[in-house]
Amino acid sequence: MPRKAMLWEKLGKKRVHCRLCAHRCKINEGDFGICGMRENVGGELRTFAYGKVIARHVDPIEKKPFYHFLPGSYAFSIATIGCNFRCSFCQNWTISQASARAEVIEGEDMTPEAIVDAAIKSKCKSVSYTYTEPTIFFEYAYDTSRIARKKGLRNNFVTNGFMTKEAIDKIAPYLDAANIDLKFFNDKSYGRLCMGRLQPVIDSIRYMKKKGIWVEVTTLIVTGENDSEEEVRDIAKFLAGVDKDMPWHISRFHPDYKYLESEPTAIDVLKKAYEIGREEGLKYVYLGNVPAENDTICPGCGGVFVKRSVFEAEPAENFQESGKCKKCGAGIAGVWK
Repeated sequence: MPRKAMLWEKLGKKRVHCRLCAHRCKINEGDFGICGMRENVGGELRTFAYGKVIARHVDPIEKKPFYHFLPGSYAFSIATIGCNFRCSFCQNWTISQASARAEVIEGEDMTPEAIVDAAIKSKCKSVSYTYTEPTIFFEYAYDTSRIARKKGLRNNFVTNGFMTKEAIDKIAPYLDAANIDLKFFNDKSYGRLCMGRLQPVIDSIRYMKKKGIWVEVTTLIVTGENDSEEEVRDIAKFLAGVDKDMPWHISRFHPDYKYLESEPTAIDVLKKAYEIGREEGLKYVYLGNVPAENDTICPGCGGVFVKRSVFEAEPAENFQESGKCKKCGAGIAGVWK
Protein backbone atom coordinates (compact mmCIF):
# COMPACT_ATOMS: atom_id res chain seq x y z
CA MET A 1 0.00 0.00 0.00
CA PRO A 2 1.27 3.50 -0.76
CA ARG A 3 2.29 5.75 2.13
CA LYS A 4 1.73 9.45 2.56
CA ALA A 5 4.71 11.19 1.02
CA MET A 6 6.95 13.86 2.52
CA LEU A 7 7.79 17.25 1.02
CA TRP A 8 4.68 18.31 -0.87
CA GLU A 9 1.84 20.82 -0.65
CA LYS A 10 -1.75 21.15 -1.82
CA LEU A 11 -2.50 23.50 -4.70
CA GLY A 12 -6.30 23.41 -4.79
CA LYS A 13 -8.70 21.47 -6.99
CA LYS A 14 -7.01 18.35 -5.60
CA ARG A 15 -3.71 19.17 -7.36
CA VAL A 16 -0.46 18.72 -5.42
CA HIS A 17 3.03 20.18 -5.73
CA CYS A 18 5.89 17.74 -5.04
CA ARG A 19 8.97 19.39 -3.51
CA LEU A 20 11.18 16.30 -3.29
CA CYS A 21 13.26 16.52 -6.46
CA ALA A 22 14.16 19.33 -8.82
CA HIS A 23 11.40 18.43 -11.28
CA ARG A 24 9.01 19.91 -8.68
CA CYS A 25 6.08 18.15 -10.36
CA LYS A 26 2.57 19.60 -10.15
CA ILE A 27 0.36 16.55 -10.23
CA ASN A 28 -3.34 16.27 -10.98
CA GLU A 29 -5.55 13.86 -9.06
CA GLY A 30 -4.94 10.29 -10.21
CA ASP A 31 -1.65 11.11 -11.93
CA PHE A 32 1.96 10.22 -11.12
CA GLY A 33 4.97 12.48 -11.02
CA ILE A 34 7.79 12.05 -13.53
CA CYS A 35 9.39 9.42 -11.28
CA GLY A 36 6.36 7.14 -11.60
CA MET A 37 6.53 6.36 -7.89
CA ARG A 38 4.57 9.25 -6.34
CA GLU A 39 0.85 9.50 -7.11
CA ASN A 40 -1.81 12.05 -6.30
CA VAL A 41 -4.46 9.97 -4.54
CA GLY A 42 -7.56 12.00 -3.75
CA GLY A 43 -5.59 15.23 -3.37
CA GLU A 44 -2.79 13.72 -1.25
CA LEU A 45 0.64 12.72 -2.50
CA ARG A 46 1.44 9.07 -1.87
CA THR A 47 4.70 7.18 -2.41
CA PHE A 48 4.93 3.59 -3.60
CA ALA A 49 8.70 3.51 -2.95
CA TYR A 50 8.52 2.30 0.64
CA GLY A 51 9.28 -1.12 2.08
CA LYS A 52 9.89 -3.00 -1.19
CA VAL A 53 13.59 -3.70 -1.63
CA ILE A 54 14.44 -4.60 -5.22
CA ALA A 55 18.16 -5.06 -4.45
CA ARG A 56 20.16 -5.63 -1.28
CA HIS A 57 23.80 -6.59 -1.04
CA VAL A 58 26.79 -6.28 1.24
CA ASP A 59 29.24 -4.23 -0.82
CA PRO A 60 32.74 -2.90 -0.26
CA ILE A 61 32.37 0.84 0.28
CA GLU A 62 34.86 1.34 -2.56
CA LYS A 63 32.29 -0.08 -4.99
CA LYS A 64 29.92 2.88 -4.52
CA PRO A 65 32.53 4.42 -5.10
CA PHE A 66 33.71 6.07 -1.87
CA TYR A 67 37.49 6.28 -1.43
CA HIS A 68 37.68 8.78 1.43
CA PHE A 69 34.81 7.43 3.52
CA LEU A 70 35.49 4.49 5.86
CA PRO A 71 37.93 2.75 3.46
CA GLY A 72 38.04 -1.01 3.64
CA SER A 73 34.61 -1.21 5.28
CA TYR A 74 31.37 -2.74 4.00
CA ALA A 75 28.05 -1.05 3.30
CA PHE A 76 24.66 -2.71 3.48
CA SER A 77 23.32 -1.52 0.13
CA ILE A 78 19.63 -1.23 -0.74
CA ALA A 79 17.35 0.10 -3.46
CA THR A 80 13.73 0.21 -4.50
CA ILE A 81 12.60 0.54 -8.10
CA GLY A 82 12.33 3.98 -9.65
CA CYS A 83 14.27 7.05 -10.76
CA ASN A 84 13.61 10.68 -11.65
CA PHE A 85 16.01 10.51 -14.63
CA ARG A 86 15.66 8.65 -17.92
CA CYS A 87 19.33 8.16 -18.79
CA SER A 88 19.63 6.38 -22.13
CA PHE A 89 22.93 4.81 -21.00
CA CYS A 90 21.76 3.68 -17.53
CA GLN A 91 23.58 0.59 -16.31
CA ASN A 92 20.85 -0.36 -13.82
CA TRP A 93 17.94 0.36 -16.14
CA THR A 94 16.02 -2.86 -15.41
CA ILE A 95 15.25 -1.58 -11.90
CA SER A 96 15.71 2.19 -12.20
CA GLN A 97 13.24 2.53 -15.06
CA ALA A 98 10.55 0.38 -13.44
CA SER A 99 7.69 2.26 -11.79
CA ALA A 100 4.48 1.94 -9.80
CA ARG A 101 2.50 2.29 -13.02
CA ALA A 102 3.00 -1.46 -13.44
CA GLU A 103 0.37 -3.81 -12.02
CA VAL A 104 2.87 -5.42 -9.65
CA ILE A 105 5.58 -3.54 -7.78
CA GLU A 106 8.58 -5.83 -7.56
CA GLY A 107 10.64 -6.22 -4.42
CA GLU A 108 11.09 -7.97 -1.11
CA ASP A 109 9.18 -6.66 1.91
CA MET A 110 11.67 -5.26 4.40
CA THR A 111 11.13 -2.78 7.23
CA PRO A 112 13.69 -0.11 8.11
CA GLU A 113 14.36 -1.99 11.34
CA ALA A 114 15.08 -5.18 9.40
CA ILE A 115 17.51 -3.35 7.13
CA VAL A 116 19.47 -2.00 10.08
CA ASP A 117 19.49 -5.39 11.82
CA ALA A 118 20.79 -7.05 8.65
CA ALA A 119 23.49 -4.39 8.30
CA ILE A 120 24.68 -4.99 11.85
CA LYS A 121 24.64 -8.78 11.45
CA SER A 122 26.67 -8.39 8.25
CA LYS A 123 29.25 -6.31 10.16
CA CYS A 124 28.70 -3.31 7.93
CA LYS A 125 29.72 0.15 9.07
CA SER A 126 27.16 1.97 6.97
CA VAL A 127 23.90 1.71 5.06
CA SER A 128 24.12 2.75 1.42
CA TYR A 129 21.06 3.93 -0.49
CA THR A 130 22.15 3.16 -4.02
CA TYR A 131 21.68 1.27 -7.34
CA THR A 132 18.62 3.35 -8.31
CA GLU A 133 17.94 6.91 -7.08
CA PRO A 134 17.60 7.28 -3.29
CA THR A 135 15.69 10.54 -3.68
CA ILE A 136 12.81 8.48 -5.05
CA PHE A 137 12.65 6.25 -1.96
CA PHE A 138 13.32 9.21 0.30
CA GLU A 139 10.80 8.37 3.03
CA TYR A 140 12.15 4.82 3.27
CA ALA A 141 15.74 6.04 3.38
CA TYR A 142 14.86 8.74 5.91
CA ASP A 143 13.25 6.31 8.36
CA THR A 144 16.05 3.78 7.90
CA SER A 145 18.81 6.36 8.31
CA ARG A 146 17.44 7.59 11.63
CA ILE A 147 17.36 4.05 13.04
CA ALA A 148 20.80 3.30 11.59
CA ARG A 149 22.29 6.37 13.23
CA LYS A 150 20.88 5.38 16.63
CA LYS A 151 22.49 1.95 16.21
CA GLY A 152 25.91 3.44 15.46
CA LEU A 153 25.88 3.06 11.66
CA ARG A 154 26.69 5.72 9.10
CA ASN A 155 24.49 6.52 6.08
CA ASN A 156 25.40 7.38 2.50
CA PHE A 157 23.58 8.22 -0.73
CA VAL A 158 24.75 7.33 -4.23
CA THR A 159 22.68 9.87 -6.13
CA ASN A 160 22.19 11.86 -9.31
CA GLY A 161 21.94 14.97 -7.11
CA PHE A 162 18.67 16.10 -8.71
CA MET A 163 16.97 16.96 -5.43
CA THR A 164 15.66 20.05 -3.71
CA LYS A 165 17.29 21.97 -0.88
CA GLU A 166 14.26 21.03 1.21
CA ALA A 167 15.09 17.34 0.74
CA ILE A 168 18.75 17.90 1.62
CA ASP A 169 17.78 19.87 4.73
CA LYS A 170 15.52 17.02 5.85
CA ILE A 171 18.03 14.19 5.41
CA ALA A 172 21.22 16.11 6.32
CA PRO A 173 21.14 15.35 10.08
CA TYR A 174 21.35 11.62 9.30
CA LEU A 175 23.33 11.59 6.03
CA ASP A 176 27.10 11.22 6.45
CA ALA A 177 28.22 11.02 2.84
CA ALA A 178 27.04 11.29 -0.76
CA ASN A 179 28.57 10.29 -4.05
CA ILE A 180 26.93 12.54 -6.63
CA ASP A 181 26.91 11.80 -10.35
CA LEU A 182 27.89 14.88 -12.31
CA LYS A 183 27.09 13.46 -15.70
CA PHE A 184 27.73 16.45 -17.95
CA PHE A 185 28.59 20.12 -17.75
CA ASN A 186 26.11 20.89 -20.48
CA ASP A 187 22.44 21.53 -19.80
CA LYS A 188 21.37 20.37 -23.26
CA SER A 189 23.03 16.98 -22.72
CA TYR A 190 21.23 16.57 -19.39
CA GLY A 191 17.92 17.29 -21.10
CA ARG A 192 18.49 15.16 -24.19
CA LEU A 193 20.01 12.09 -22.52
CA CYS A 194 18.65 12.14 -18.96
CA MET A 195 15.50 14.29 -18.97
CA GLY A 196 17.16 16.44 -16.31
CA ARG A 197 19.03 19.73 -15.87
CA LEU A 198 22.56 20.67 -14.84
CA GLN A 199 21.94 23.50 -12.37
CA PRO A 200 20.14 21.52 -9.64
CA VAL A 201 22.98 18.97 -9.62
CA ILE A 202 25.74 21.53 -9.14
CA ASP A 203 23.54 23.25 -6.55
CA SER A 204 23.29 19.96 -4.63
CA ILE A 205 27.06 19.47 -4.68
CA ARG A 206 27.59 22.94 -3.22
CA TYR A 207 24.76 22.66 -0.72
CA MET A 208 25.67 19.23 0.61
CA LYS A 209 29.20 20.48 1.21
CA LYS A 210 27.76 23.46 3.05
CA LYS A 211 25.65 21.15 5.22
CA GLY A 212 28.72 19.20 6.30
CA ILE A 213 27.98 16.04 4.31
CA TRP A 214 31.10 14.32 2.94
CA VAL A 215 30.84 14.55 -0.88
CA GLU A 216 32.59 12.60 -3.61
CA VAL A 217 31.70 13.08 -7.29
CA THR A 218 31.57 10.57 -10.14
CA THR A 219 31.56 11.35 -13.86
CA LEU A 220 30.94 8.58 -16.38
CA ILE A 221 32.85 9.59 -19.49
CA VAL A 222 30.46 8.75 -22.35
CA THR A 223 32.06 8.43 -25.77
CA GLY A 224 31.00 11.26 -28.06
CA GLU A 225 29.00 13.07 -25.36
CA ASN A 226 31.10 14.45 -22.52
CA ASP A 227 34.58 13.27 -23.49
CA SER A 228 35.88 16.51 -24.99
CA GLU A 229 38.80 18.13 -23.18
CA GLU A 230 36.76 21.33 -22.89
CA GLU A 231 33.85 19.72 -21.03
CA VAL A 232 36.10 17.61 -18.84
CA ARG A 233 38.05 20.75 -17.88
CA ASP A 234 34.82 22.62 -17.12
CA ILE A 235 33.82 19.85 -14.70
CA ALA A 236 37.25 19.82 -13.06
CA LYS A 237 37.29 23.62 -12.70
CA PHE A 238 33.87 23.58 -11.08
CA LEU A 239 34.80 20.87 -8.59
CA ALA A 240 38.08 22.56 -7.71
CA GLY A 241 36.17 25.78 -7.18
CA VAL A 242 33.92 24.05 -4.65
CA ASP A 243 36.67 22.14 -2.83
CA LYS A 244 40.02 20.91 -4.15
CA ASP A 245 39.90 18.15 -1.52
CA MET A 246 36.73 16.66 -3.03
CA PRO A 247 37.51 13.27 -4.66
CA TRP A 248 36.59 12.97 -8.34
CA HIS A 249 35.95 9.50 -9.78
CA ILE A 250 36.26 9.30 -13.56
CA SER A 251 34.58 6.12 -14.83
CA ARG A 252 34.71 4.24 -18.10
CA PHE A 253 31.47 3.96 -20.08
CA HIS A 254 30.32 0.77 -21.73
CA PRO A 255 27.27 0.58 -24.04
CA ASP A 256 24.02 -0.27 -22.24
CA TYR A 257 20.24 0.19 -22.30
CA LYS A 258 19.32 2.47 -25.24
CA TYR A 259 22.84 3.76 -25.85
CA LEU A 260 24.36 0.82 -27.68
CA GLU A 261 25.97 2.23 -30.81
CA SER A 262 28.84 4.06 -29.13
CA GLU A 263 32.20 2.56 -28.18
CA PRO A 264 33.51 2.09 -24.63
CA THR A 265 35.55 5.03 -23.43
CA ALA A 266 39.12 4.93 -24.73
CA ILE A 267 41.71 4.46 -21.97
CA ASP A 268 43.70 7.42 -23.32
CA VAL A 269 40.63 9.63 -22.87
CA LEU A 270 40.34 8.57 -19.24
CA LYS A 271 44.02 9.20 -18.63
CA LYS A 272 43.73 12.66 -20.19
CA ALA A 273 40.72 13.42 -17.99
CA TYR A 274 42.80 12.40 -14.97
CA GLU A 275 45.60 14.77 -16.03
CA ILE A 276 43.10 17.60 -16.51
CA GLY A 277 41.67 17.07 -13.04
CA ARG A 278 45.13 17.28 -11.51
CA GLU A 279 46.03 20.32 -13.64
CA GLU A 280 42.96 22.13 -12.31
CA GLY A 281 44.10 21.54 -8.74
CA LEU A 282 42.03 18.55 -7.61
CA LYS A 283 44.11 16.62 -5.08
CA TYR A 284 42.32 13.28 -5.41
CA VAL A 285 41.38 11.97 -8.85
CA TYR A 286 40.57 8.29 -9.43
CA LEU A 287 39.78 6.11 -12.44
CA GLY A 288 36.86 3.65 -12.37
CA ASN A 289 35.80 0.59 -14.41
CA VAL A 290 39.41 0.05 -15.49
CA PRO A 291 42.49 -1.50 -13.87
CA ALA A 292 44.27 1.45 -12.29
CA GLU A 293 46.42 2.40 -9.34
CA ASN A 294 43.91 4.18 -7.15
CA ASP A 295 45.88 4.53 -3.94
CA THR A 296 45.14 7.62 -1.89
CA ILE A 297 48.33 9.66 -1.89
CA CYS A 298 49.31 12.22 0.72
CA PRO A 299 49.40 15.65 -0.97
CA GLY A 300 52.17 16.69 1.40
CA CYS A 301 54.90 14.07 0.98
CA GLY A 302 53.56 11.82 -1.78
CA GLY A 303 53.42 8.79 0.47
CA VAL A 304 50.65 6.18 0.25
CA PHE A 305 47.85 6.79 2.78
CA VAL A 306 45.38 4.09 1.65
CA LYS A 307 46.37 1.16 -0.57
CA ARG A 308 43.79 -0.16 -3.05
CA SER A 309 43.31 -3.12 -5.35
CA VAL A 310 40.04 -3.13 -7.33
CA PHE A 311 37.39 -2.94 -4.55
CA GLU A 312 39.73 -3.81 -1.70
CA ALA A 313 41.41 -1.18 0.47
CA GLU A 314 43.68 -1.23 3.47
CA PRO A 315 45.50 1.40 5.50
CA ALA A 316 49.06 2.02 4.33
CA GLU A 317 51.98 2.69 6.65
CA ASN A 318 51.27 6.45 6.64
CA PHE A 319 47.59 6.04 7.59
CA GLN A 320 46.10 7.48 10.77
CA GLU A 321 42.41 7.65 11.69
CA SER A 322 42.90 11.33 12.45
CA GLY A 323 43.34 11.91 8.71
CA LYS A 324 46.88 13.16 9.15
CA CYS A 325 49.79 11.54 7.35
CA LYS A 326 52.01 9.71 9.83
CA LYS A 327 55.11 10.68 7.84
CA CYS A 328 54.65 14.43 7.27
CA GLY A 329 51.57 15.42 9.26
CA ALA A 330 49.64 16.74 6.24
CA GLY A 331 45.86 16.40 6.37
CA ILE A 332 44.03 14.08 3.98
CA ALA A 333 40.37 15.08 3.75
CA GLY A 334 37.80 12.37 4.43
CA VAL A 335 35.96 10.30 7.03
CA TRP A 336 38.53 7.81 8.24
CA LYS A 337 37.32 6.75 11.69
